[in-house]
Amino acid sequence: MYLFTRQLSNNPRTRIAVFSTKRYDKHTLEPAFKKLGFNPFFLESALSEETVILAENYQVVCVFVNDDLNSTVISYLAGKGLKHILLRCAGYNNVDLAACKEFGIKVARVPAYSPHAVAEFAVGQILMLNRKLHLAYARARAGNFNLEGLTGFDLSGKTAGIIGTGKIGRCVIEILSKGFGMNVICYDLYPTEGYTYVDLPELLKKSDVISLHCPLSPETKYIINANTIEQMKTGVMLINSSRGGLIDTKALISGLKSRKIGSVALDVYEDESDLFFKDSSSNIIQDDVFSRLLTFPNVSVTGHQAFLTREALDNIAEATAANCSALLNGKECPNLVSA
Repeated sequence: MYLFTRQLSNNPRTRIAVFSTKRYDKHTLEPAFKKLGFNPFFLESALSEETVILAENYQVVCVFVNDDLNSTVISYLAGKGLKHILLRCAGYNNVDLAACKEFGIKVARVPAYSPHAVAEFAVGQILMLNRKLHLAYARARAGNFNLEGLTGFDLSGKTAGIIGTGKIGRCVIEILSKGFGMNVICYDLYPTEGYTYVDLPELLKKSDVISLHCPLSPETKYIINANTIEQMKTGVMLINSSRGGLIDTKALISGLKSRKIGSVALDVYEDESDLFFKDSSSNIIQDDVFSRLLTFPNVSVTGHQAFLTREALDNIAEATAANCSALLNGKECPNLVSA
């Protein structure tokens, strides 16, 4: 565990433990909190059953996507008098909301920090996979300028299937349709006026590219599985910059081996908490499923970086600090998450 700084005030209003902190987080979060009169305590450790003791004597914890706030953690925090959880992300599948409700703990999130950041990254994944840029870069670095195996296809006129049409999904639609001339079809449990929606089987059947932009919920868990993969067009490109649990990884590997899936770009992974946001380059990866993914030349994996732009980090910090101020001052907080 590495502690960036410890600045505690006698005023419990300022006692905020910020978990899973990287230097880029601290760079934006610290001034945002201090501007509103709070002195946060930054920890590199993720919040979990093993580290929850570090949250003692704090009224607020601030967490990210891979912190594990299960019922045991929530119970412990409640027993120590903690009343508020700040999520500096949009998703909240890693928080046991029922336990929070039981113990009277309020949870606030950042619902829209920069849809453009994630959308632009997803489109970048499409371009990279299609034109084999990740392979071409590695070849050129090794002095190999052979073009064999680097053939892509024109995106113009092809069909993109967008699963999830929230703010990020809609940004992707605009880029692909207006920027590349793609035909875009959509699937969402809650359609938005102005877009072309089809049922999921039709989207799977018709799409040359499928990009996931929906939250992880019981309804969307493993929405990409052996059955849905079988319904896809042979050679389909699959993009996931949303949540790892949307894809059954073992089924994905089978789809790659059978060549039903032509290429995949993953910025998230269902068991990423032990892998992402840390340097494991000198270690042996113990996750055999993840290691198998890395062996495919038509698979690109990045470490949950789609959100990582200066604008997004600034927006996350400002919204998180504002949520904190509203909760601690008893004011209305529009970003509360309910069980």
